[in-house]
Amino acid sequence: MIRLRASLFLGCLPFLLTAHASFAQPAGTQVAEGQAEDLSVSASLRVRHELLDGQPRVGLRARDEQLALRSTFGLEYRRNTLLIGAEVYDSRVYLDRPGSAVTSNEVNTLELVQAYIGADLENPLGAGTKARVQAGRMMLNLGSRRLVAADDYRNTTSSYTGLRADLELADKTSATFIYTLPQIRLPEDLPALRDGKVEWDRESLDLRLWGGLVARPETLAGAMVEIGYFRLHEFDAPARPTRNRNLHTVSARLLRDPRSGRWDFEAEGIYQFGGVRTGTTANAPRLPVSAWFLHLDAGYTLPGKARLRLSIEYDYASGDGTGRAFGRFDTLFGMRRAELAPSGIYNALARTNISTPGVRVEMAPTKRLDAFANYRALWLAARTDAFSSTGVRDPAGASGSFAGHQVEGRVRYWLIPSLLRAEVNAVWLAKGRFLRKAPNAPATGNTTYLSTALTATL
Repeated sequence: MIRLRASLFLGCLPFLLTAHASFAQPAGTQVAEGQAEDLSVSASLRVRHELLDGQPRVGLRARDEQLALRSTFGLEYRRNTLLIGAEVYDSRVYLDRPGSAVTSNEVNTLELVQAYIGADLENPLGAGTKARVQAGRMMLNLGSRRLVAADDYRNTTSSYTGLRADLELADKTSATFIYTLPQIRLPEDLPALRDGKVEWDRESLDLRLWGGLVARPETLAGAMVEIGYFRLHEFDAPARPTRNRNLHTVSARLLRDPRSGRWDFEAEGIYQFGGVRTGTTANAPRLPVSAWFLHLDAGYTLPGKARLRLSIEYDYASGDGTGRAFGRFDTLFGMRRAELAPSGIYNALARTNISTPGVRVEMAPTKRLDAFANYRALWLAARTDAFSSTGVRDPAGASGSFAGHQVEGRVRYWLIPSLLRAEVNAVWLAKGRFLRKAPNAPATGNTTYLSTALTATL
């Protein structure tokens, strides 16, 4: 039975308040006539307790528990158009036991996730245009964040080393271009992760991500139009065999932001092609890739202080069927929490081999409180492939394609505005025929997940 251990957080509360109240952000100062200098400081500490009963994933404990701690500290210095920044993340977990879900998604101890230099350029292409160039190690959140993101719910984040350029024209058309080497989070072996061993993350030319996005606001029905292209090129590295992914990913998105008293919508389609090996061995056969993803949602925000928004949504991500091409969609470095489900020790629903309609209700009645609830029906896009990120699979396709019903919700409240926020996430997964009858499905019953967190920020 899921139980709430509030004492874990109450014991940490004095530390959260005193540690973060001790920081102060220095004000900008004038160092010389016409020259502005500013040093900004950011810091956060998140303590999150997670409980799971009825494990939906293969090879893990039927009941799991985790206490996840994440601390961050960042500095950014600006002088005229120059900016220099750095940020450290420290991600650790406790209360895990044999069979618990502990990977580099949860643990990354004392890591420099950002260390960059950049410059802001005024009028580079004429009056009213802006540009920024940045080089070094950085976090990225691009477009819808479904392909390139710095995941926030996950206890660790994603970091990229390389170049970024942003451009904005006078008519507000914008473009972002990147050439990066995504970080490989280290260590990767379980004993080192459990010990919290400090090992610097690594980038190399064996894993490259490059491409960009172009967006134009209010282009169609008051909506922004965005198109994108990303190329992921992966090679085997010493002691680290891979599937040698060579993926081209093209996207198109239409977005009308929510606003009180009107309808909003979003539609994004992504197509992926290229090649991938069927396994990590050097002689594994290579297959062409043909995969795709679709997201649709439409909502309405009711007038009033509650800012209540009702919406319907649909997500489809292809799986690997019986065709000659490999069809399992790869979300690259995308986030999942914003629309699918929490990661953490739940981590059952990702943007691959799913077909899922849903309904959502959101509200933010005050500046301190926001909440949402969501229902999704879950099907497999390809019944012979593993369902999403559970690892549950029926190669014969005899277990059907219905995976179940998922109900989730989140409530966040600022206990101390701009300093300390409490958060509760809950998920109930009523397993359908596939998650109960597939040959390797865990016989663990329906899934219940609960997380409670306190986050202090500066």
